[in-house]
Amino acid sequence: MVDEIAVKAVELEKRFGSFVAVNRVSFEVKRGEIFGFLGPNGAGKSTLLSLLAGTLSPTTGSIRTSGRLSSLLELGTGFHPELTGRENVFLWGTIMGLSQARMRERFDRIVAFAELADYIDQPVKHYSSGMYVRLGFAVAVEVDPDILLVDEVLAVGDLAFQRKCLQRMEEYRKRGKTLLIVSHDMQTIQAISNRILFLSEGRVLGEGDPESMVGRYETHLQASHTAVLRREWGTREAIITEVAITTPAGLAQAEYAWDEPILVTIRYRAPQRMADPVFGFALSDKSGTLLYGNNTQNEGVRIAAIEGEGSVRLFFPRLPFTSGSYFLSVSLHSADHKRHYHHIDHGFPIQLTAPFYFVGAYLPIRWEIPAS
Repeated sequence: MVDEIAVKAVELEKRFGSFVAVNRVSFEVKRGEIFGFLGPNGAGKSTLLSLLAGTLSPTTGSIRTSGRLSSLLELGTGFHPELTGRENVFLWGTIMGLSQARMRERFDRIVAFAELADYIDQPVKHYSSGMYVRLGFAVAVEVDPDILLVDEVLAVGDLAFQRKCLQRMEEYRKRGKTLLIVSHDMQTIQAISNRILFLSEGRVLGEGDPESMVGRYETHLQASHTAVLRREWGTREAIITEVAITTPAGLAQAEYAWDEPILVTIRYRAPQRMADPVFGFALSDKSGTLLYGNNTQNEGVRIAAIEGEGSVRLFFPRLPFTSGSYFLSVSLHSADHKRHYHHIDHGFPIQLTAPFYFVGAYLPIRWEIPAS
């Protein structure tokens, strides 16, 4: 049987090729740490947790853990669909090496945390996804492992349950336990983690404090999205060679406050003299929807001609949009709009932060409540 499986594996590799899900990843997690994993889909995060849990074996390298380990990796992992919630609780305890007596001591706490008293004797195949997660998390914590692995499954629970889980995770850490968690909720993982490992395409792109790793991940996402939306076209009789987005002092930043001044320097090269050129720009949201556009011609700024290398500067006293990712497009064309020398659409990401919530662009307004 083993030989047959090996032959089939070789045949599949020849047919489809090999895929390296995790490549030269190395890290160490200390006792009592909450260690987070960040990365886009397909980065290797869930594969790493599966390797740590022992449900997958590494092709090369080694994994060392100390203490009892429990995991909540996939919806319904460890549950038998035909068994009731009660039966599955005791089954999981047995798998974890706990006696029936110890599980009976913890059973009421598990049911209370999962809020499933009315359904605990129903087969779990009738449970909703949220019920699965509540019971799975309650059991995973109450079997009192030294190391707990949690994948994205918590995203299935409602907001109230997520808060309970975060509180329990913090209590768990204070007791000297270790937690490894995968999540796409950057705000949550930044808030609870001591350190974060940033992965992409199976490789480590960074490891460090949560704030810096979340910042690097957001920048990575912006760059990836820019590559999808970016479009470059034109006759290239004159070209835009560089676009620099900085503070007025010339410092590039990962993000800008919504009311902070921003300087855009557009450098160009014109092999021959071009009379009456027009420089333009546009701002779009992260989906590419146009929010605002303008150019030197509309603003009454006439450029007699350009030749050789040079630059123009665009100054925004503020970009009054809500927190989020935006894209800057730039263009260079003739005054009659008949010749488009060079356009770079959605080529330059700008990350904005606002101190309070609003939708779209901020408009200075005043509310009045007439006296009755």
